[in-house]
Amino acid sequence: MLGLLFQEPILFVVWILAILVALTIHEFSHAWAGTILGDNTAKRMGRFTLNPLSHIDPVGLLILITIGFGWGKPVPFNPYNLRKKKWGPALVALAGPAMNLVGALILGLILRIIFPFLGPGNLLIQFLSLSVFLNVALLLFNLIPLPPLDGSKLLLVILSDHKYEHIRTFLENRGPLILLGLIFGDMILNLNIFGGLFSIIMGLASLIVGFGM
Repeated sequence: MLGLLFQEPILFVVWILAILVALTIHEFSHAWAGTILGDNTAKRMGRFTLNPLSHIDPVGLLILITIGFGWGKPVPFNPYNLRKKKWGPALVALAGPAMNLVGALILGLILRIIFPFLGPGNLLIQFLSLSVFLNVALLLFNLIPLPPLDGSKLLLVILSDHKYEHIRTFLENRGPLILLGLIFGDMILNLNIFGGLFSIIMGLASLIVGFGM
């Protein structure tokens, strides 16, 4: 992606805008879910907003641009303030992927409507296409059940019984390292773990917009 900055700088800007939209939707949804469930931590810390500057982690964005994997600024919440003590953390976590799905469907619908009038070379069409792709990518990637990804919160609730405590402890302590190992192992050893995920993302994004991407 970084090569676009020098080869096609306008398309690079379109990519950045699409990334900002997808990440902002995702992180804002965490803040929204935490707030409606009774925790005002995100609101107090200025995260209950659609301002991208509040949700972008500069390091995460830079790494996303350079190697293709990155992150936004995590939205804080206090699980003890949530009205649903058991399922609350999972609901807050899953709100991000859920809103990415909604965003992909809405943007895909807009794209279907205006595509015949503007054509594939139009910058708005390219922005919408990339936004659909990135929303689907955030949706699926964050459902991987490894900390710190959102899918892990649901898995930890499922494993809430005392007899699974050792598994929960292992995942909470080692999950991030396992995830990083999978990402870099996939890149270095060409294991095609995330290549398969990418194919699924492309397929779903194409299904949403109604034509090949």
